[in-house]
Amino acid sequence: MKRNKDADVAPTAKRPFGMRDKLAYAAGDFGCNMSFALKGTVQTFWLVFMAMETGLLSLLLLLVQIWDAVNDPLIGSMIDNDKRHYRCGKFKQYIFVGACGLLIGGAAVFLPFPNAPVVLKAILFVFGYIIWDAFYTVANVPYGSMLSLISEDAGERAQLSTWRSVGSMVGNMVPMIILPMLIWQKVYYDGTTNFLDKIYIPEGFDKSQFLTNPLTGEAYQIGDAVLSPETGKQVEILLGERVFWAALIMGILGFIAFMFMIKKITIRVDESTVKTNEGGEKFNIIKSFRNFMKNRPAVGATIAAMGMFLGMQSATTANTIMFATYFNKASLSGVVMLIGFLPMFLFMPFITKIVKKMGKKEASVIGTAVSLVGGVIMMVFPMVGNTDAALLVYLAGLIFFGVGMGVYTCVSWAMMGDAIDYNEWKFGTREEGTVYSLHSFFRKLAQGIGPSLVLLLMGVLGYDSKLGTIGQSLQTSHNMCWLVAGLYLFSAVVQFVGIALVYNIDKKTLAQMSEDLTARHTAE
Repeated sequence: MKRNKDADVAPTAKRPFGMRDKLAYAAGDFGCNMSFALKGTVQTFWLVFMAMETGLLSLLLLLVQIWDAVNDPLIGSMIDNDKRHYRCGKFKQYIFVGACGLLIGGAAVFLPFPNAPVVLKAILFVFGYIIWDAFYTVANVPYGSMLSLISEDAGERAQLSTWRSVGSMVGNMVPMIILPMLIWQKVYYDGTTNFLDKIYIPEGFDKSQFLTNPLTGEAYQIGDAVLSPETGKQVEILLGERVFWAALIMGILGFIAFMFMIKKITIRVDESTVKTNEGGEKFNIIKSFRNFMKNRPAVGATIAAMGMFLGMQSATTANTIMFATYFNKASLSGVVMLIGFLPMFLFMPFITKIVKKMGKKEASVIGTAVSLVGGVIMMVFPMVGNTDAALLVYLAGLIFFGVGMGVYTCVSWAMMGDAIDYNEWKFGTREEGTVYSLHSFFRKLAQGIGPSLVLLLMGVLGYDSKLGTIGQSLQTSHNMCWLVAGLYLFSAVVQFVGIALVYNIDKKTLAQMSEDLTARHTAE
């Protein structure tokens, strides 16, 4: 992809908006999520396989995520202020560079050296994460900003947002379902002591404890499930080397998806209209932050997104530990999660009609209220004594949560597109790159603070990384249930506040804003 030095004006004849644009935009988020979906596995990999202490991992994760959040506005500003002309367009050019880096970037944070010294582990984690995150940001920031450049029509933007959600969910579900099956393995007695080499034996445990059934005291027979001496449940181990290779394969799949998007999608709005600073002045992050905070719908949509990540996404590690130590189904945890999130697909065929009849905000408020119901149900399952019955209650709460999330997930990016229009409507500047990148800043800040706090809470609730998943006490595994339930409820509450109480572009306001902006653009 070479720079076109002679191109000063973009072609005016554009292909009509259609299914090709929607599929291509969905492919873009699929590519992003081939990398993003690994974030939840990062904590599990370093906590379980690399046996990094919860406090240290929490600190390192917070540090790299703060940098992750800070570099988003910087890269957004870089894109906004890049006046060079590229044959494929500057947004596609930046996405291409990011996609190339993500070919191997995702695997860089999963280098499997569990016996390395603590200092070397910390260095590998920080440098691997920074490399991965840098390329992800280069691809993701222009991808998100590009929605408002593909079409100026509010209905078409809503469709793009819906298809972006399709790409996001498919990109999340593929690793959600398949990855746990590949990287988690139940342990069975093979008639020798060789199987013990696969198990990390925590300090204080004797290998002989894994040769007899802790429930009966009898020696294992060939083919018997090996049980944890603490919980009496079958031992499941994390195969760290497989995580590395899975991340590498996902990088390749993501690259293919990005290339499809770049070649098939059409940008219809002049990229030169994307401005962060009027008059060519230098980027001022304090001024941009102040302007962003005046944009009420952008703030509301950002609060809702932060709630989603602070709760639901932050629960990933605790959820995995819960499935490994309490439900004894770590390898099937992705399938269980899928059952809860399938209801989101129910809204996709009807989202355009729903938005047209009710409005994005109005429909999302109803959805987040349903998610609140799911969060309340979640708080019940830790009180159910039987683990099978508890799993059914957990699933019920997850389904309600998923149904409630369905509408908001489909229109969330269109709501940010409307927030960018709101900025132009109220303040006279569009600022796509900066509004989106500051939105991304807060999202990623939540992604950093949330998992870090959860890791600390896991430590407070009894989880000891030196004990792996087989040495945790039954009380600790039960505490993980309460932690997961509380995080889901918290997520639902914050999302409701952001959409219902802060976001202020209802159906009537959106119609007026669109009418005023159309008149303003026509006059220009």
